[in-house]
Amino acid sequence: QLQASGGGLVQAGGSLRLSCAASGRTLRNYALGWFRQAPGKEREFVARVSWSGTSTDYADSVKGRFTISRDNAKNTVYLQMNSLKPEDTAKYYCATPNRGGAWDYWGQGTLVTVSS
Repeated sequence: QLQASGGGLVQAGGSLRLSCAASGRTLRNYALGWFRQAPGKEREFVARVSWSGTSTDYADSVKGRFTISRDNAKNTVYLQMNSLKPEDTAKYYCATPNRGGAWDYWGQGTLVTVSS
């Protein structure tokens, strides 16, 4: 099970750090991605990190503001979000991929609300 946490209400320009912890699954064996879904919109990719932590990718909309990292000793992946904007408001989910690369194992999500 993946458990996302760390969401909350923050003013524009503020920061939050999301965590994705796993129980019953060793995260160090997997790449991990963060996704988000705003009300009335489709879920979108935010960031991903390789199993080793040496490779990362970001959506253009968050590059330079968000940083994904992992602590395999703690079986946890983080998403540091800085310079938050109202358009970052969404429910954020973490997920791991299957061997085919499809994101098929999801956490329950944590809500991030950025006020203007």
